[in-house]
This record gives sequence, C-alpha cells and structure tokens, in this order.
Amino acid sequence: MNAVVFDIETQNTFADVANDWRKLRLSVVSIYRYQANAYESFTEPELGRLWPVLEHADLLIGYNSEHFDLPVLNNYYLGDLSRLPHLDLMLKIKAALGFRLKLDDVAQATLKDIKKSATGLEAMRWWKEGKTEEVKRYCEQDVRVTKELYEFGLNNGQLRYRTLTGEILTFPVNFQATPASAARINLTLPL
Repeated sequence: MNAVVFDIETQNTFADVANDWRKLRLSVVSIYRYQANAYESFTEPELGRLWPVLEHADLLIGYNSEHFDLPVLNNYYLGDLSRLPHLDLMLKIKAALGFRLKLDDVAQATLKDIKKSATGLEAMRWWKEGKTEEVKRYCEQDVRVTKELYEFGLNNGQLRYRTLTGEILTFPVNFQATPASAARINLTLPL
C-alpha cells in the first residue's frame, strides 16, 4: 500500500492567532513514504512538491491530524485534503478508551526506546531562531513515533498507556483501513 505518515509544525500558537486555526502558519511538514521507505520534510515554499505525494497516497496516517494537521494544511491547499483516505490514530484511541492521549504518552507505554524528542513549543522557538534543520529533525521524529505506533497497533491490535497511578494498561485498537476506491485526485498545478 502507498501509505504516507505525516505531521506538521507551526510557526505560531493558537494563543498567537486568537484560536483561529485559519491563521496558523506552517513551519515544517514531515512525511514517511512506505513505498520509498524514506522520510522527507517540506517548508512553505516547498509545498508544491508535497501535494502530489499526498494526492496519490492510498492512505494518510497521522496523530490528531483530522482536527489539527489537515485543517492547517488546507490553509495552503487548493482542494480539501480531508477528502483523501485518512487514518487519525488519536481518534481511534479515543474511540477505544473514551478519552484522548498524547502521542508521547502512548509511545512511551507501548514502544521501547521510541519517543518524542522535544515539544511543539520548542520547535516554534527553534523556527523563530532560524534553526530549520532542528525543526525538521523534531518533526521527522514525531512521524517516526506515529509510524511505529501505527505498525504496532496494526500488527498487535492493541496499544498501551500509563495511568495516573503509573499502571500500564493495554487497550484494543483497529488500525485496519480500507483505502477509498475513488479515482485519484490531482488538484496541484505543474508550476
């Protein structure tokens, strides 16, 4: 399957834009392409190279991507990325547990030696300091964590989280996805 795992980082916070996600500015988008077995990162001027990758994917995989990453990316895209086949791991986790969990909390309880490398606020600070490569490395690590969680859940039908008392609990997940059979869309312009 031609699946793509993705994550974004922004230049500003919701507080900076009075909670209007349409005013959030993208700093970096990082992806992992299963077909190429490769990670890539894109900044705003490079988004033209990203759109065909997303449009031709059988499945987009993200964490909190339905309510954050895709709406912010849609600020830049001519079409509607939410129409592409998509699996939001956080929504699957919420469906299983009844509440949301942070990516790093699930990763640290489920995976060995794979966790986030920093926070989104640190990535914003790096961006403002002109440390684009550090933001890319951070975002790619988030994609790696999301990819590893996806694969673990897909292969084992379960993930884990740590309770407030420190107990690690296992819960079932279903990451089986049926890619949409609709024809591929192409809304990018060859510039």
